[in-house]
Amino acid sequence: QVQLVESGGGLVQPGGSLRLSCAASAVVFRLATMGWYRQAPGKQRELVARISSGGNIVYADSVKGRFTISRDNAKKTVYLQMNSLKPDDTAVYYCSLRVGVGPPESWGQGTQVTVSS
Repeated sequence: QVQLVESGGGLVQPGGSLRLSCAASAVVFRLATMGWYRQAPGKQRELVARISSGGNIVYADSVKGRFTISRDNAKKTVYLQMNSLKPDDTAVYYCSLRVGVGPPESWGQGTQVTVSS
């Protein structure tokens, strides 16, 4: 059973920054595509960013230029640096792990990010 534990969420003013972290228990972390998704109230969960085992990165258009995803295979941790935050970024952010070609096999418990003045 893979465990993903997110941290780093909180309340921040518009224009501020936060850094999310996700620590994985998976032995196969270095082979996995790691992702960050978010879900705002009343909306579907959406992809924010993902990074493959080879370092290929995909961002949602809404966060390009503001968010940066990175990974540290030695620490089995994936990060999401979020800058220039907007109220529309308010959501619960989830870490994901995918080894196969389908949807993620594992999810974290989520961490709340609130952008408000």
